[in-house]
Amino acid sequence: MEEKKAKAKAFLLFFFFSVFITLSTATKETQTLILHPLPSQPTLYWPELETDQPDPEPESASLSVSLHHIDALSSNKTPHELFTQRLQRDAARVKIVTSFVSKAPFSSSPKNQTGFGSQPGSSFSSSVISGLAQGSGEYFTRLGVGTPPRYLYMVLDTGSDVVWLQCAPCKKCYSESDPVFDPKGSRTFAPVPCGSPLCRQLDSPGCDARKKVCEYQVSYGDGSFTVGDFATETLTFRRRASVPRVALGCGHDNEGLFVGAAGLLGLGRGMLSFPTQAGIRFNNKFSYCLVDRAASSKPSSMVFGDLAVSRAARFTPLLKNPKLDTFYYVELLGISVGGVLVRGISASLFRLDRTGNGGVIIDSGTSVTRLTRPAYEALRDAFQVGAARLKRAPEYSLFDTCFDFSGMTQVKVPTVVLHFRGADVSLPAGNYLIPVDDKGTYCFAFAGTMSGLSIIGNIQQQGFRVVFDLAGSRVGFAPRGCA
Repeated sequence: MEEKKAKAKAFLLFFFFSVFITLSTATKETQTLILHPLPSQPTLYWPELETDQPDPEPESASLSVSLHHIDALSSNKTPHELFTQRLQRDAARVKIVTSFVSKAPFSSSPKNQTGFGSQPGSSFSSSVISGLAQGSGEYFTRLGVGTPPRYLYMVLDTGSDVVWLQCAPCKKCYSESDPVFDPKGSRTFAPVPCGSPLCRQLDSPGCDARKKVCEYQVSYGDGSFTVGDFATETLTFRRRASVPRVALGCGHDNEGLFVGAAGLLGLGRGMLSFPTQAGIRFNNKFSYCLVDRAASSKPSSMVFGDLAVSRAARFTPLLKNPKLDTFYYVELLGISVGGVLVRGISASLFRLDRTGNGGVIIDSGTSVTRLTRPAYEALRDAFQVGAARLKRAPEYSLFDTCFDFSGMTQVKVPTVVLHFRGADVSLPAGNYLIPVDDKGTYCFAFAGTMSGLSIIGNIQQQGFRVVFDLAGSRVGFAPRGCA
């Protein structure tokens, strides 16, 4: 009898949720997609570093920086070549993230995880990840390292924790856009001693017995790795807007598929991430807004501090994974297409279970949103029904639902709404139908995965100010947040 009551209660809850969603989105069946070509290589522009800009207050509770897509560090590539490289990075990224989550050891009180990609069996290893390996972060900024500050390109990544850059002297360093950082030229560089509390925050710290300095090491499945000293250093985001004593990896041997930028600024939830280390300074808040590069030429941006929280944001609670604390997990309840809740998609498909499997993460380093296979197939089928009048095109790469919009400048398409707990996120059309060539082919920018982990990628986040309120343990989405 109790089981029947429970089933009846669950059915009623789902019924009323479905009715509410249907009524609230009934007037939003279609929207207009403005057609744009594939984005070209972006131009680097750092207005906050110009000398005619006013100095920020040294102890200001907020600061903002410009972000650029990693494509800006490529050279002599056509828009189609850049897009192809992006999909290749994306596939590698998803493989690394899902592998890291699945292999993370279960513990009822998890140890801090500092990123993904360590090598078992080595003499020591910490899960430090360079945002420059194939499949890593997609956006970067320019910030000062040391005193006086040396300005370098640093990739930002919400799926990693530790701040990392390559350092002189190099046993082996890859080519980067700026001279390699030399800690001897900085007055504020301080190696972390072996056995110190900060060193012990690494998953498996090493020690250079001769120098008595804490060390880190990380390797990837593709053979890439980085090894170096663990230290603290001052980071400067704008002239005089600096954060002292940030723990970071100083890599002297960095080999493999690394390109362009100097290192990584980890934005994950772990103890060694930059938001956690600078939590008191910025009240445990940061946000970013990633522009649609096909429709806008202005840079994306990131804000740290109270000004990061938009009044227009709708918030959903952050969930904790008992296996690891790096990723930002949220609760996805359902998805609507054309104003109707998709049948076959339920909250159970996205549930983070007690052992840390499954769930949904918000990730800046993944481009295309991946949904667990049953959810993706239900979403795709519903979208195909809603877009039945649109001319289809052949499949392209990982996309199995594509359309021929050649000769058109705009087109009406079904709406797509992501229903998180407490926050309905209505996606702009350009966030789920994207150009894939110069012939007018657009594809539905979602994909399925056999993994239980679903990932909300940066294409779907475009145009929203995505707010990470760590003090309130919540993530918010503010539409039209890049202005």
